[in-house]
Amino acid sequence: MDSTGTPSRHIGVRIDRTADDVYAFASDPANMPAWAHGLGRSIRKIDGRWVAEDSPLGRVVVTFTPRNDLGVLDHDVTLPSGETVHNPLRVIGDGTGCEVVFALRRRPGQSDADFERDAAMVTADLSRLRQLLESA
Repeated sequence: MDSTGTPSRHIGVRIDRTADDVYAFASDPANMPAWAHGLGRSIRKIDGRWVAEDSPLGRVVVTFTPRNDLGVLDHDVTLPSGETVHNPLRVIGDGTGCEVVFALRRRPGQSDADFERDAAMVTADLSRLRQLLESA
């Protein structure tokens, strides 16, 4: 559970690339469709905001944390309903590689099946990120 009592799950993947390499790639919103299919297969900047028209939840607006030296890749996703979901994401250096960790938080009223589906999508997204960066 997080500090508000909301159940959460940390999902991580080790990537055999430096934290700087992974952060540089993953922090560019234009690269997200290549690996974050849970967010959508396309994203574009419209009126200064990043918009994914084809996310599994419909049209969403994504607000990214400014680039930083701490490996923080948090992003807020505003759903079609107007609800905003905060998504903590970190790149943590570990020698010559790194770990990327996503804190999946269960939304109020979300069923067990939907939470597990979200966990599977995050796992697939992080695996895709690893495959892209380790094959480059």
